[in-house]
Amino acid sequence: MPRPLAALIMGFFGLACGPAHALYPDKPVRILVGYPGGDTTDLIGRVTVPALAEWFKQAFIVENHAGANGNLATARAAKAKPDGHTLLLVSSAFSTSPGLYPALPYHPLRDFVPISRIAYMHNVLVVGTSLGVKSLADFMAAVRATPGKLVFASGGTGSSSHLAAELLKLRAGPLNTLHVPYKGNGPALAELLGGHVDALFVTMPYAYPHVKSGRLRALAVASLKRAGALAEVPTVEESGIPGFEAAAWNALVAPAGTPYDTVVRLNLGLTQVVSMPIVKQRLGGMGAESLSDTPDQCAAYVRAEVEKWSKVIKAASITLE
Repeated sequence: MPRPLAALIMGFFGLACGPAHALYPDKPVRILVGYPGGDTTDLIGRVTVPALAEWFKQAFIVENHAGANGNLATARAAKAKPDGHTLLLVSSAFSTSPGLYPALPYHPLRDFVPISRIAYMHNVLVVGTSLGVKSLADFMAAVRATPGKLVFASGGTGSSSHLAAELLKLRAGPLNTLHVPYKGNGPALAELLGGHVDALFVTMPYAYPHVKSGRLRALAVASLKRAGALAEVPTVEESGIPGFEAAAWNALVAPAGTPYDTVVRLNLGLTQVVSMPIVKQRLGGMGAESLSDTPDQCAAYVRAEVEKWSKVIKAASITLE
């Protein structure tokens, strides 16, 4: 049952006023990350986790368990004791994996309770300037004028860049383009800069320097609001496709069955941490915007993302297994 924010706050202060031995956490907390060191999710963890440790006056330790697009760590976390001392820092792949991997040993809506989102990163639709289009409407007109000719690059089949393109085709169709997947956003961006492909949805840190230098043109931001760093670039929604969102995000979740009071305490601690100027500054330096929400809001967001991407994956017949 959804609980109002007032209940969360009362629950937290009820805990805070109780005996010291009852307070969570009473031992070190492991935060599993399903990606290697240096990955964006890992870096976001390295920024926020030390601040959590300082706020709670307890050790919070990042553990990397890379593999299978985060699924190895997620499966491990799903089996952890639900006492709040093993948590999972997820990326937006948390919501796409159920559609991409039908045989997953876990399900995000069944086996986890969301605590809060932490960071949000804009995806930007960029094209080479030689393509001669200046808006999303121009781009879609060019696609329709030359069906099957324009090439959408991506950071890999099933990646956020691939799914953003498929969502655009689904919402604005018919759009007949070719898809060429690469092993990561870096190679895909290099091919776009080299003029070998025509378009790419890519996160802000990749897009920004090349848009500002004039080597690429940003047509639209795949978020519900404009990106501060590219405030002159309209959203896809503003360009005529209502409700379009294909952003990268990170959230902290706990195994299902974790006590609600523990989730509340983590949520309020995390809310304080991501509002710290130093944390916001460091996340901003990575191209991410800090954010927080209540457990119920986070759960609703994850549920909507799972449903949306499962439909896109099915409609585009995308398979990884």
